[in-house]
Amino acid sequence: MAVCIAACYRCLLISKAGDRINGASRPSTVRLIAAIGILQAVASFAYPIAKYGLAIIEPFTFAFYRFVLSSSLLLLLTRLKKHDRPIDKRDYKHVFLLGVLIIPLNQTLFLLGQSMTAAGHGAFIFATTPMFIFILAMIHLRERYTHRRLIGVIAALAGVATIMLSGDIEVRRQYLVGDLIILVSVVAWAYYTIIGKRLVRRYGALRITAYALASGSALYFPFGLYHALRFDYSVATLEAWAAVVYMAVGLSLVVYVLWYWVLKYMEASRIAIFHNVQPVLATLIAALWLGEQLTGTFLVGGLIVLTGVLIAESKQTG
Repeated sequence: MAVCIAACYRCLLISKAGDRINGASRPSTVRLIAAIGILQAVASFAYPIAKYGLAIIEPFTFAFYRFVLSSSLLLLLTRLKKHDRPIDKRDYKHVFLLGVLIIPLNQTLFLLGQSMTAAGHGAFIFATTPMFIFILAMIHLRERYTHRRLIGVIAALAGVATIMLSGDIEVRRQYLVGDLIILVSVVAWAYYTIIGKRLVRRYGALRITAYALASGSALYFPFGLYHALRFDYSVATLEAWAAVVYMAVGLSLVVYVLWYWVLKYMEASRIAIFHNVQPVLATLIAALWLGEQLTGTFLVGGLIVLTGVLIAESKQTG
């Protein structure tokens, strides 16, 4: 939890320091890399923490409290911060669309799909996110195509595949529907990234994230409340509720705000490649924290992922 609080504080400092995209306050490369590092670290801890919490608290109830808490905190922070310009009325529909993409289509469908497929499938399908962002960024944002970035994305995906195919992936017909649902959730996140880039450049990462999550949470509220009212709270432990808090503050606040803040200054296809570092870091954390065994296949796959990131990030020579 201390990691989450420190990252949250750092997140707000970074967000405040780089509000003007064209002004003198544009962040340095070091600051952007630091933000990506915080983002990846907090997101990686979320995997084992969520795994523990979801084993005790029913998933849709877990999500209900996570969304309510994170939306409330984000809206409060937004109210406390001064903003240079109001959001144009014509942009509210786009903010609402972001809410639909991030909560009902991304988060809710991911939980639903994960309940219908094998454990390792969700992580593997999630690893295809950089590929979708890479393609959509060229189509909608007119980002420049580079061979190195494409090779880096493919290599990183191959690294995740190496890890997952060592035992976590099973090809069975009964998993097909769940896998397709998760794939839809991944595409939703990719569009959340692409559509949000223009908005965060105009209005800031904190405000857009807050309004998007609040609108999405409002749509989820009746469904989540139904599950929350039916949940047996006697089985929930203090540690399980701490996992809810971490997911709300760490993932929905720190990670989502930092993701949009970095996106404000960097190409979407460039930062997307770092998605595939998360499964590697999460596995290392699980090994150190939960005592899970590391295999030779994981080490090979992890090296391939890191190689892919380095290739994608290397400068073009011609």
